[in-house]
Amino acid sequence: MPAEAEGRRPTRAKARKRALDILYEADLRELPATEVLAAHRAENDPPVRDFTVALVEGVVAHQAELDELVAARLASGWTLDRMPRVDRCLARLAGYEMLHTDTPRDVALAEAIALSQELSTDESPAFLNGVLSGLPARGDAEPG
Repeated sequence: MPAEAEGRRPTRAKARKRALDILYEADLRELPATEVLAAHRAENDPPVRDFTVALVEGVVAHQAELDELVAARLASGWTLDRMPRVDRCLARLAGYEMLHTDTPRDVALAEAIALSQELSTDESPAFLNGVLSGLPARGDAEPG
């Protein structure tokens, strides 16, 4: 792996984790994610990376679409509200990356699964893999 790629991966992974932290905090406190993001940027300890800002703002801008796509892939009787909070935030974050950024689909999926292994339930990695794998590819129409 080239030196620049080695340095970039941890930076993006850290920024992704920070975006998840902000989305989770907003969900937990029932505050707009942009408000929580602004507070973290004002504190600047640690500084909020540009990639974190782009991810949080992107999830906010596309949240209705992301929620609809994720909800359509849940088992009968399940809703977004029944999902563990961290899984819901991870699904939105990974869904945004997969559909609206230049992050390779496999990378976004792998990063979401890795974060779920670290932060969520034992069942979460397989659950998120199933839900996120069913999302349409970037630029594709929603599968019928």
